[in-house]
Amino acid sequence: MSKEVIKLYTNCIAVKGATQSIICDLHRNTFDVITNDLYQILKQFDGKKSINEIKAYYKNKYDDIIDEYFEFLFEQEYVFFTDTPKWYPKMNLEYDYPFEISNAILDRDINSNYDIFKAFDKLERLNCKFLEIRFYDKTYLKKLEKYLRYIEEKQYITYSIGFLLPCSKETTKENLEKLTGKHPRVSYLIITNSKENEFLPVTETEANIIYTKTNVDNEKCCGIITPEYFSSNIKLFTESLLYNSCLHKKIAIDKDGNIKNCPSMSQSFGNIKDTTLEQAVNQQDFKKYWNLTKDSIEVCKDCEFRYICTDCRAYTERIQGNADGLDTSKPLKCGYNPYTGEWEEWSTNPLKHKAMQFYKF
Repeated sequence: MSKEVIKLYTNCIAVKGATQSIICDLHRNTFDVITNDLYQILKQFDGKKSINEIKAYYKNKYDDIIDEYFEFLFEQEYVFFTDTPKWYPKMNLEYDYPFEISNAILDRDINSNYDIFKAFDKLERLNCKFLEIRFYDKTYLKKLEKYLRYIEEKQYITYSIGFLLPCSKETTKENLEKLTGKHPRVSYLIITNSKENEFLPVTETEANIIYTKTNVDNEKCCGIITPEYFSSNIKLFTESLLYNSCLHKKIAIDKDGNIKNCPSMSQSFGNIKDTTLEQAVNQQDFKKYWNLTKDSIEVCKDCEFRYICTDCRAYTERIQGNADGLDTSKPLKCGYNPYTGEWEEWSTNPLKHKAMQFYKF
């Protein structure tokens, strides 16, 4: 076996950062932090050399470290031995989605008066499959059931619907499980301003119920970067390689009915009351951030988490831009420093205070 070369499983991909790297398992939706030295070994010798040959390359100076590295890789099932590495080609990392819009966010509060059913109809014309509806008031449960029945009776293409709801007497586990049982299109329910943080997978329907202490009462909640939101899956990873991981193929309607890239962004492309979604999408600036990858954003381009992390162009540090006039600054609400490998509370960083004042945080 010592003559067989080591090979990364095709769904396991290493990503290099400034001070450390990660291995993403795009099948199991997990990742592990590794050293940049191990990243270099994998990049240089994957499918080419055996462990003994790798040791010999380094003149047997680091045998114990190399053994430790590969013990970890085998335990985590990231690599295997083979004498036919050509039989295991690298994964195709192209990304393609057949329709112009893939996902949408609709915001609602107690004063919202735009016709949400009209919005559902227009999203159907765009073949939008993924929908999130965010409520900022507690008068939602009957409305929620009504919305779901409308989409189901119309047999719309939207098959994954998530909800963000403020905590109330009605958001019990029993009520929410009953809701997901009746409406299989519901993929997740996030209950904000809860007493505890709790994650409750509903095994019967594969939906997730998430209770969070965070109080979300307006669109300024958007853009928080945290490891809890990292997702090491094929869709996000491949899309992030070529496109913006937040705004690509996204459309939104804010609580006042304004059509935007994201409800938190200031630029509007019309109002749902008098503008079709197709008209908004076809405006010149609507897609301007779609191709801005994390590799083009300052600081993010040196971060090992850049392909499993969603971006935010609504709230940035506002200190960099490119030749096309796009804001290429790091997301404001990210407290990670890839040059030290450390996390900190973003809102206490004095270098962010000027941007925080601009956004009136």
